[in-house]
Amino acid sequence: MTRIAIIGLGVMGKNHYRILSSMQDVEIAALCDPVPTELEGRHYEDLDKMLSTEELDAAVIATPTFMHKDIAVKCIEKGIALLIEKPVASTVKEGSEILAVAREKNVRTVVGHVERFNPVVCALKKELEGKEIHTLSIVRVGPFPPRISDVGVLTDLAVHDIDLIRVITRKEIAESCIYKSKKIIDHFEDNAVLSFKLEGDTVANVTTNWITPFKKRTIEVATEDAYYEANLISQELVEYSSYKVNNSYVTRGCFVRKGEPLKGELEAFVHYVNNGSINELASLEDSIEILKVLETA
Repeated sequence: MTRIAIIGLGVMGKNHYRILSSMQDVEIAALCDPVPTELEGRHYEDLDKMLSTEELDAAVIATPTFMHKDIAVKCIEKGIALLIEKPVASTVKEGSEILAVAREKNVRTVVGHVERFNPVVCALKKELEGKEIHTLSIVRVGPFPPRISDVGVLTDLAVHDIDLIRVITRKEIAESCIYKSKKIIDHFEDNAVLSFKLEGDTVANVTTNWITPFKKRTIEVATEDAYYEANLISQELVEYSSYKVNNSYVTRGCFVRKGEPLKGELEAFVHYVNNGSINELASLEDSIEILKVLETA
């Protein structure tokens, strides 16, 4: 039985609770949040008290980003394996401090880049095996989420897509250019366009904002022989190929075994806690690389 604590019981913390509470061989041993909760389980308002009272194998940190570093260091010093919601921390410096402590204490620690476990992303990666990617374009837009108060659209949304670019292409970002603006809120950016040049002259771009009245999450990939459109919300993947001079082409709906990405991520995390196999989980180093890109903005 893997004993897990959930630290931070906002929207994401409650999603983690919903899934972990349904998993076999997992016990939600403790909940930690300064605000009382309706969720069942031993609730602590004070992190230090929870850490001194409970015997834990692992914890999920789902607090606001600026709190990640201090919480993570305290947990790691107790030998508790961690899944830290993305991004790992507010800055490269703080992320590097977490990494240093995790290495020193030899504690298993990963970051929750959940889109890696979106079934349509998994299907797209399989379709692209052996193909050279020429361009990759991601759109992640929607209305402003009132739950967000500590970060802008780059840290909340674009981190997903910078990670996906690296995961899908399996290439590092060589050059980047980020444009951002404030349109509806005055303390953080809410609108951004990101352009990247990757190793091997692959180019990629991300459009993200909180000013679109509806959610849209898509990935489009061009290769020499085919063009792919992936919808991350409906989990549908379409391939366009066999182009003709009369502008005709063949359309194929690719098979996607649909499912909840967070469930896949948490299953992988529990396996990692018990066996040490990181598989598709994002490492601390992965998340720090993304923060390095954003700190150039």
